[in-house]
Order: sequence, then C-alpha cells, then structure tokens
Amino acid sequence: MTEALFSGPGRSLGTVVGGSLNDGVDVKLDSDISIEEMAVGRYTVVEGGQKRFFGMITDVKLESIDPRLAINPPDASDPFIAEVLSGTALYGGLKVIPMLTIASADVGLVDGPQPVRTIPSHFSRVREASDEDMALVFGSEDERHFYIGNPLDMETKVCLNLEEYVKRSNGVFGKSGTGKTFLTRLLLIGIIQKNVAVNLIFDMHNEYGWEGSSEGAGGKVKGLRQLFASKVAVFTLDPESSRRRGVSTDAEVLIGFDEIDPGDIALLQDTLYLSNAAVEASYSLVRKFGSKKWLSSFLEMEGSETGELALEMNVNEAALSALHRRLQILHRMPFLVPKAEHDSVKRILEYLDRGMNVVLEFGRHENNTAAYILVANLLTRRIHDRYVRRAEKAMGEGGAKPRPLVITIEEAHKFLSPGLAGQTTFGAIAREMRKYNVTLLVIDQRPSGIDDEVMSQMGTKITCLLDNERDIDSVLTGVSGSRHLRTVLAGLDSRQQALIFGHAVPMPIVVKTREYGSAESYQSLMAPGAGDREEGLAPVESGLDDLFGEE
Repeated sequence: MTEALFSGPGRSLGTVVGGSLNDGVDVKLDSDISIEEMAVGRYTVVEGGQKRFFGMITDVKLESIDPRLAINPPDASDPFIAEVLSGTALYGGLKVIPMLTIASADVGLVDGPQPVRTIPSHFSRVREASDEDMALVFGSEDERHFYIGNPLDMETKVCLNLEEYVKRSNGVFGKSGTGKTFLTRLLLIGIIQKNVAVNLIFDMHNEYGWEGSSEGAGGKVKGLRQLFASKVAVFTLDPESSRRRGVSTDAEVLIGFDEIDPGDIALLQDTLYLSNAAVEASYSLVRKFGSKKWLSSFLEMEGSETGELALEMNVNEAALSALHRRLQILHRMPFLVPKAEHDSVKRILEYLDRGMNVVLEFGRHENNTAAYILVANLLTRRIHDRYVRRAEKAMGEGGAKPRPLVITIEEAHKFLSPGLAGQTTFGAIAREMRKYNVTLLVIDQRPSGIDDEVMSQMGTKITCLLDNERDIDSVLTGVSGSRHLRTVLAGLDSRQQALIFGHAVPMPIVVKTREYGSAESYQSLMAPGAGDREEGLAPVESGLDDLFGEE
C-alpha cells in the first residue's frame, strides 16, 4: 500500500487486523483514538491497495491481547500503568461492514461506487469518511436527486435518487411519534419539486394539504398547497371542516352506493367485526339485486325483512342480519349518497393527468378508520383500473404511457395484511411495480402486519425507531446484512433520525432529516414559480375519455 492512497482528509482511526466478507472487517483503533468517540452508524473509508472501501461501523468493542487482564485487572488508578496498557495490551476495536468499493484514482480506476465483492487486506488503514467521500457516494442535489438529510455528525447532504424511487413501491416505518409524517411530507415535496411523478395522497389526518403539525413545539408548518400552489389540488370529503380550517379546496368528493362493491366491504371485515359468512353474503346480494343496486336496496330494507331474504338467497340468516346492522354505519358518512351527482374519480384523474398532485382530506372523519379504508380502496381501485387500460393501450399502439403515479396511504397494514394483500388493489400495485406506472408510498407503525411478499417488493424503506422485534424483522426481511442493520436501527434517536436503504440510495445510511419549518427551509424546498397559482382552474372534461376510456 502506497502512502498516496492514504491521503484523504478524514482522520486516521486504525488498522484492519482481520475479518471476512460476510461478517465485516475487524479494526484495531490507534492508541490516540478514544473509543468513546466511536459510534455505531458512522462511516469510514478503508484504504486498500487498489480500492477504497466505503463502510459503516456496526459494532464498537473493547479488546485485550491477554485474557488474564480481564480476570485480574491491573490497578488503573495509576496513570502510568493505564497509559502503558492503553493501546497495547488493551485497545479499542471496531467492526466495519464494507458497503461499496470506490476505485482509487492513484491506480487509474475511476469507475465510481461499485458493490463489494472482496475485502481489504491486513493492515489496510482506516479513516473517517470525509464530506468529499460522502458526496462521491451519495451524489449532489440535481434534477433527479433530492436532499433528504445529513449523516450523523456530518454536514454532507444525503440525496435520494427520486427517479429510481418512484419506479417501485416504497415504505416509511416507525413507532408512533418518531416523525413518519414529517419524513413523508419531505418525500412528497421532493417528488413534486423534481417533477418525477404525480401524487395522490389519502390525507387521513389532514397533515399534507394546507398545513401540518410541527415535530417540535406543537406548532404548524406549511403543507404542500402553500409551497406548491400551482401544482397541488386539495379535494375533501368534509367541506365544512375545510372551511373552518381556512383551507381552499378544489372539489368535494361524493361517492354513490352504486360505486361500492363487495370487495370494498371485505376490507372492512375487521373494522366492522364482520364474519366470513357476512362478507360472502354481500356477494349473494350482488347476484340478487345487481352490481349497481345491491347496497342501496339492502340498506333500504327493514331489519325484520332480512330473515325472509336470507331464506330466499340460501345464506346464513344471522350473518345477513349482522351485515345489515353494521353497514348502517354507511348512512352516517355524509360523503356517501345513493347516487353521486358527479364522478369524483374522473375529476381526480383530470387533475392527475395534467400534472396536478391531489391531496384528499378526510376532515372530521380522520378518526373513522372505516371511512378511510372504504374511500382509499374504492378510489384506488378505479384509478388503477383506468391506468392499466391506458398503459395497455400505450403498449399495444406504441403511444406514451400515463404519467407515473404515486399513491400515498397511511395505516397500510389494514390494506396489505397477509389475508388481504392478494385480493386488494394495493397488493396488486405493490407486486406490479413499474409495469403500469402506479406505485405505493406506504406509511405504517406496524410493518409486521404487512404481507411479507409485499414488504419484499418495496424498493426503498425509510425506517425510524422501531422497538418491536417482529416489526424490525419485517422491515429487514430480504435485506443483505440485516443482522448488522438491526444494531444500527436499535441505536436511532426517537426523533428526526432514520435508516434509509434500498434502490434510491447506493447503500444503507442513517440520516438526521433536514430542517423543515423555517422561512429559509421553505425557500429551499420551493421550485421557482411553484407558489403561483392561476385561480379558476376549470376541470378539463374534453379528451379525458380518450385517455382513460368510458367507466
């Protein structure tokens, strides 16, 4: 190894003394380096003979050359003895996992970061990763890369490749209060800013449209509409709530009973405590009354009439009666009407097709899980069907595919549980990935409740602190080096820190998320002209049927 190879600006830490490709390399710390300065999750560069190995510290250890010192420790109160033993008989050690190789310009190889297929030799020097090293690996902010945060104890910007990010379904996970909504808002801002896709956001708690809650002192921060007025439209299920909060909306969403099918009811099975027999009875009702009238006809019946109907359809009377009682909750959802005056899905598609990002606010229904599941599934199913038809038409006729669409859902385990993932539109979207240009951004505090196959299909995962073993196992399923990442994940702070890994970053990294809430941060997030909005944007009815076909 030449002296020129160890010429980086990062502080020298120690020397490689052993290790393997699977378990990582063992590093003996130099005597002048305090082990208390080392922390899991920090980044290092190992200077090999031909390559630089970019890696992460996954463990910090106290080592001894003589096991007798652990059995019979010397008198450390004597400064002279402590100084003699420190760094010789007793020393600090690190476990470093090489993540990437960066060819050294000194030997004429400048291919950039590559996957690790070997390890550095004995006595290779290890140093702290510098800002220049981090920038080389994670890139700089440009038309594709979005600045999401900084490595711990560093000022370098970590950027996501959003062009790659939107090609697959992705997830944001973490226990309650760790900042999932804050992170999701940043991701959505990045997608809008870089114009790599259009978003449909099911805003369960009214956090993304006009304004949201601050992660700090409980104040308010600007939402997507305030930052990108010309690129964001707000739809609402509760116009009265929007008016009270001073939110200007583009349209009210009304859903007709004729738009609901038994598959939507099946998703409500756990929420409404329906038995399997009750769900199966809804399919019998479709055969009895027809796909457009089954629900309104059933809800108009008196409870006493269900017994005769059960006998006529040859279904369980108790199950049908229970279904009738529990579906009465639909009458208490004012956005559900016997027949809607306008097609809300068609209206949303008009905005999406011309590049407008749509936020659907739930207003006072934010704590109504049944309303959230029903609306999100129903609208997504119809929008996905139209996207599939348009994508297939483009493939058959050689035309342009529809603009990439990212659908954001919270409480994702309610749509993607093992029992439902194979039946729901959300499960289909997660498996199809880029085929039809529709992907998911799922936010959840219980990733263990999501089907394993769906989790394995997610391209990029951003994970805040998790303390449940099953949730940690679920997030790290199928991830290379998951054993080491568990240690890193367990060491996260409860706020404003996250582990990012997957297709949008070249290697796993822990970041402190960027600031959001000050005037300076708003300015940096807004693209030129993003705050301008022409009033009176009329729905463009003409040409929509040509794009998406008849319902």
